[in-house]
Amino acid sequence: MTVQLDFERVDEVASPGAVEAALRWLATRKEGEPLRFLRYAIEDPASESAAAVGCLTGPTASLPGETPETRALAVWGLIVEEVAKVGSAEDSRRRTTLRAAFRLPPAPGPAAAWKGTLDDRFKQLTALRGVFGVPPPSTTTPMHKAWRRAVERLACCVQRELARLQHDGSGWQSRVEIGRAAAGAGAGVPARRPPSRGAQPVFIERMLVRVVMGRRTPVRRLTERTLVACRDGVEGYDVRALTGWTGDLAGLPVQAIWNCRLVAVPGEHPGDPVMARLRFRKTLRQGESYSLVSEATDDRLDQERRWINVDIDHHGIAAGTRDRRGEPVAGLTIQVNFDPGRLPEACWWYAEQTEYERLRRPPAGDPHLLVVEDGFVQHTFAGPCQPREEYGIAFRWPPE
Repeated sequence: MTVQLDFERVDEVASPGAVEAALRWLATRKEGEPLRFLRYAIEDPASESAAAVGCLTGPTASLPGETPETRALAVWGLIVEEVAKVGSAEDSRRRTTLRAAFRLPPAPGPAAAWKGTLDDRFKQLTALRGVFGVPPPSTTTPMHKAWRRAVERLACCVQRELARLQHDGSGWQSRVEIGRAAAGAGAGVPARRPPSRGAQPVFIERMLVRVVMGRRTPVRRLTERTLVACRDGVEGYDVRALTGWTGDLAGLPVQAIWNCRLVAVPGEHPGDPVMARLRFRKTLRQGESYSLVSEATDDRLDQERRWINVDIDHHGIAAGTRDRRGEPVAGLTIQVNFDPGRLPEACWWYAEQTEYERLRRPPAGDPHLLVVEDGFVQHTFAGPCQPREEYGIAFRWPPE
């Protein structure tokens, strides 16, 4: 019996079971990335792809005038967003198998690329020591067990969001941006590049930077990080304290707030920046996830700063994702609390720009412009943050 579906009109969202079957079909393709098959399903309603994943792509018909590529990116962005919410930092088996199933970076091992079959991708996960036990399993049974539970949960989450978007399509556009960033497609969104030789051996899954301004300078900068070790033996994360070494650890403008301890490494010469190491409570194996919080302070209130900057001196940061309440759950988010008596006249976000470029105020209507509401401004970077680049929020101050 052949069921003919009208993919330009879907009155009811499929059941979680049907969505799970579609997700399983995408994960078991060995011929290419999932985005490719989502696009095929939209371009050719009579194709095998359409029969398999039509319950995922059909609801995007509510995107008026959008191309098959954009509609496919919207579905892909939704999947990527929900994958980021599965599992916790302490127990990441389910999320790890989902990332392998849907070929999301970073892939473990020296090849840094996912293999074709699902089982081969699960075999790659044996390189992640500590995630699936110590020593690593000799078979992929633990991966398949975690995958079965993870895909069931993912299907329920995706189905719930599809039902919501069926009645309110305004949320599709943010998924398009997430999908484009994850796929490394579209103008201005390059594929994830390799880090430099001296880069810190970690990949950041979530980084939340909260800045409190005093007058026109950031007096407090609280940073929450959830990272993944990219090799064995990672014992800490280095941050730069822009001050000369005095020999007094207490004098450093960096504090370890949660799940780490501060140790300082002075520069080779007087006046060199101090390398402040946030020492973990345990040494990480490749693929292990870890969360920590640190704070940087600056009491020089006479200084005027014109941006809040994040330098990517490691393996990069995941694409930005927010949950249904608007809270950041993945990627880089910067939040700034301005001094009520010193509000900027304009504020905007920048990515991968020179110092000269980032200081140029975007024209009216530009999507980089940010609204300062009640003295607060925030931005979550949709695209993955690339190694050897800088990202941040810039502002222009009114004349004194």
